[in-house]
Amino acid sequence: MTNRVELLIAERFLFAETHEFGTVGAYERLVGRAHFAVDPFAPAQRGITDLDKAPTEGDGLVHFTGDFSILKPVDPARGNRRLFFDYGNRGNKRMLQFFNDAPASNDPRTLAHAGNGFLMRRGYTVGWLAWQGDLLPGNGRVLLDLPVARERDRPLTGPVRVEYIANRAGVTTLPLSGRASVRSHPTVSLDPREARLTRRRYPYDERIPVPPESWCFARIEGGTGLDNQGAVQAVIPSDSHIHIPGGFEPSWIYELVYTGRDPLVLGLGHAAVRDFVSFLRYGEKDSAGRVNPLCERGGTIERAYAWGRSQTGRCLRDLVYRGFNADAAGRKVFDGILPHVAGAGRMWLNHRFANADVSGGQQYEDHFNPADTFPFSYAETTDHLTGRRDAILKRPETDPLVIHTQTSTEYWQRRGSLAHTDTRGNDLAQPDRVRIYMWASSQHFADPLLRKLERGVCQNYLNTVTTSMLFRAMIDALDRWATAGVAPPESRIPRCADGTLVAADEWRRQFPEIPGVATPRAPSALPLLDFGPEAECGILKEPPDIAPGGDYSILVPAVDEDGNDKAGVRAPMVAAPLGTYCGWNLRARGFGQGAMHEFSGSYIPLPETPEERRATGDPRQSILERYPHAEAYVEAIARAAQRLVADRLMLEEDVERAVAAAADWGRPRHDVRLE
Repeated sequence: MTNRVELLIAERFLFAETHEFGTVGAYERLVGRAHFAVDPFAPAQRGITDLDKAPTEGDGLVHFTGDFSILKPVDPARGNRRLFFDYGNRGNKRMLQFFNDAPASNDPRTLAHAGNGFLMRRGYTVGWLAWQGDLLPGNGRVLLDLPVARERDRPLTGPVRVEYIANRAGVTTLPLSGRASVRSHPTVSLDPREARLTRRRYPYDERIPVPPESWCFARIEGGTGLDNQGAVQAVIPSDSHIHIPGGFEPSWIYELVYTGRDPLVLGLGHAAVRDFVSFLRYGEKDSAGRVNPLCERGGTIERAYAWGRSQTGRCLRDLVYRGFNADAAGRKVFDGILPHVAGAGRMWLNHRFANADVSGGQQYEDHFNPADTFPFSYAETTDHLTGRRDAILKRPETDPLVIHTQTSTEYWQRRGSLAHTDTRGNDLAQPDRVRIYMWASSQHFADPLLRKLERGVCQNYLNTVTTSMLFRAMIDALDRWATAGVAPPESRIPRCADGTLVAADEWRRQFPEIPGVATPRAPSALPLLDFGPEAECGILKEPPDIAPGGDYSILVPAVDEDGNDKAGVRAPMVAAPLGTYCGWNLRARGFGQGAMHEFSGSYIPLPETPEERRATGDPRQSILERYPHAEAYVEAIARAAQRLVADRLMLEEDVERAVAAAADWGRPRHDVRLE
């Protein structure tokens, strides 16, 4: 038996109001459902947890379906015959937002949704497919419908662990998954005495039990009725919700361990992406005889690339590590991949009772998740805590070219140094087919269309460095590499050898003493976690134990006299700064004060005048000492942009954009009061 793919197109329409994108011309968009069928015992599916426990149909295959969308040139001969796959983040389409500076949309249709048109002008066919099987409908997310694993005629049960952190007062009820958009694993028992709910202030604090009589498995249902005491509500028993009548205390870490049932076969997400892209690249007709839509009018795909950010950057690394970059016939699926802000993590997908939506472990949030497990690097190395030797790239015939990009945040919150060091923290040479770039002093999420400064629950402004121009240079570099063998610039990362990758204590000695600014004590540590003897089979013990033997070494980028990262690719805003831009931000008082917040970075404005600098005791040179007037700042940005162009890390077309954004002291990305 062989794997099967059928594409049912439900809607087909011209994109962007028939706009002509340069020499490529108009684009059209196809929307539909992909139907998959796989042999649960074939070598191509080996290692997918619980696939042998999924129901099969009369053909002996496991069937599942997912949403897909394709954006392609109307005339394929005018395109570049490249498929660029967007590994959609949590069911959301992200590629146009970051590569085209377009507004975020899960239903791109208009010319505005094309942004600056970059990918269209290059002639790419853009593909999306649902891969995350535990998402619920809503907000236009793409959905993958997966089978539930069962133990013959009985439901599968086992331990489930979830963390909850409420960032505001008054939250009394949450889905068991902790996320409104994600399916919960139903609890086997509604008796809270058969589960364990604890809370703690910081991750390594002692867990304080929450008495079973003070919470329940239930949800709140509100009606339209009113009585003399206000709105009428009811507490309804629920196997998919947790309810604390007194409310979750804001920013405390609550942890629930309970016995759940009915896990999905989430690892099929890798097979879905593999088979979908393989069909679009190699297939002429699907299993039902329908013509491959990318083969119409003489079309063909010569190269396939994939991009994923954060969650899906980890997913890309995991797909390659587990061998899914080879299709069922042994052919290469992606010629090149662009994992972005994945840090050193892979995807927590192929485990029983996994929650694919959970972030990789950070200093405060979800600290003990198995997202970061050896191997961390593309290069082969030895885990000094276990003696294992492994690498993400270990299949030369099908391994893709890799351009791995990460921001300063990943070094602080996502153990990013382990992507290019060994587990003791020594520099680790990468394979020739890998480039790694740190985007200096930028944060995990950089909105290309930022409109205002914000702090959220953090002490500092959120980091405002713009980096979308680097995405465009990266895909051009990857395509030249895969097509003509022209290697990209050498990796630009902090290194131990030149003193630009350091321990936290050394970083604190380097960071300027900015008045009123607190600094983090250490990056997000990574202990060796013990999930039990069956963890390799995808069955985890919850909660895990911290194994003896110590932590993996986590290092951070060294900084200059302004507190900005020395090494890496410095975007124009960093090369010509108006502030200190950090990959970390601290939680404010009442929200876990002192701990780093999620994936947030900081923007700490420079003193504006020499007088302000002297009055405040700020050690950083003031804005007017650097740039006598606004035009001088614009000129500095232009010079920085041109240097990046010369280094093949930025495109010429983006120089004009950088210069335009720098006008008026770079507002609204900067808080500069100078007139």
